[in-house]
Amino acid sequence: MSLGKAMTISPPESGHKRDRIPLPAALLRDPVHLLALGFGSGLAPVAPGTFGSIVGLLFGLGVAPFGFWFALTVTVVVTIAGIWICGESARKLGVHDHSAIVWDEVAGMMLTLLAAPATWWGIGLAFGLFRLFDVWKPWPIREVDHGMRGGLGIMLDDVMAAVMAAALLLIIKKYT
Repeated sequence: MSLGKAMTISPPESGHKRDRIPLPAALLRDPVHLLALGFGSGLAPVAPGTFGSIVGLLFGLGVAPFGFWFALTVTVVVTIAGIWICGESARKLGVHDHSAIVWDEVAGMMLTLLAAPATWWGIGLAFGLFRLFDVWKPWPIREVDHGMRGGLGIMLDDVMAAVMAAALLLIIKKYT
């Protein structure tokens, strides 16, 4: 591994995919990686996307008391900034959408929470539905995930998963 300005990850000896190579915690000294790796949550050895989603859940719950419009504004800023943050982190790592890059999960979870009922079961359901769509990647999410490169590609599949989860939450809200 090179720790120069444009970090690159050398191929693993074990034969794992390059986007699953464990990354050193020292990367968190770089503000881009600190954000892209979800303040370290993306360094979790298993299910880094789930840990990144927990960070998004905490952020979403943190801004919710300030009202819907404030939460929406913060979520939009997190999402738009995420295009650059994820793209720049991927460029520095030399790997498109490394599994440790979880800022997209942070944004997606925040977006999903905007539609969640303000109850513990609603928050839990929002988390579960977002993770379901993010991992499952039904059409057209899978095509976006495999077809787009760069920061927009990293972010867009999670935004789409969030929109699908939010749509289901709104339907549930309407009929319960």
